[in-house]
Amino acid sequence: MPRFLSLIRIDEQALPADTEFPPEFGERMGALMEEITKAGVMLDTAGLLPTSEGTRVTWSGGKLSYTDGPFTETKEVVGGYAILQAKDKAEALEWTKRFLEIHPEEWTVGAELRQIDGG
Repeated sequence: MPRFLSLIRIDEQALPADTEFPPEFGERMGALMEEITKAGVMLDTAGLLPTSEGTRVTWSGGKLSYTDGPFTETKEVVGGYAILQAKDKAEALEWTKRFLEIHPEEWTVGAELRQIDGG
């Protein structure tokens, strides 16, 4: 069965510093995670720490450079990921859609779904 990587994209700068998840969000997310795990689709998932905790490493012109976060020049960053094993891309997209729809309407959250090579 093919595997897919879902990169969850957020605009860190648009999130208030004291962002709290609504109580029903956690309940809905927990139910979806239980369902997708029981279905054998979810292989791994996690949120990522803010870019202020990260470092970008670049190879250019035969030299490495390091840039510590936050990455303010970037509007959209990867805020989390999921590795899914689905029968096809349509099924992986359906689970990704359901994940995004759980978020509050006033949030802007996106996902980039890509099949893992060889999966």
